[in-house]
Amino acid sequence: MLWVKSLHVIAVMAWLAGLFYLPRILVHYAEGQAAGEDVRRLAIMARRLFGFMTMMGLLAILFGLWLWLGFHDTGRWLMVKLVFVLALLAYHLSCRALLMRITRGAPMPQPWVLRVLNESALLIVVPIILLAVMKPF
Repeated sequence: MLWVKSLHVIAVMAWLAGLFYLPRILVHYAEGQAAGEDVRRLAIMARRLFGFMTMMGLLAILFGLWLWLGFHDTGRWLMVKLVFVLALLAYHLSCRALLMRITRGAPMPQPWVLRVLNESALLIVVPIILLAVMKPF
């Protein structure tokens, strides 16, 4: 089971790296677009990163389910953690919606909105980590 836990942690780390970096690319895309710069390379980077982070997110969820079923843990801490994981999935889907705007050529939100989005992922991730490590209840 330690192999599954290790693979879960690796997949989560890769998924979070993408979730932290994609909104930063979107900030640069919006700023570059507003300045009339060529932002095609950023669009390609964002699309490829989204594919990678989606695969890592799926692996993280699969390994997490494996752990859950293997340990049969039903503590309240886990239920609260799963609520935050659902919030992280919603965050992932909001990144997808922004990526679809790029694909369609639709206007992007203001860069400051994208910066707030970029930083808000941490508000979801920190409780997940604290709950997983401390198992407070």
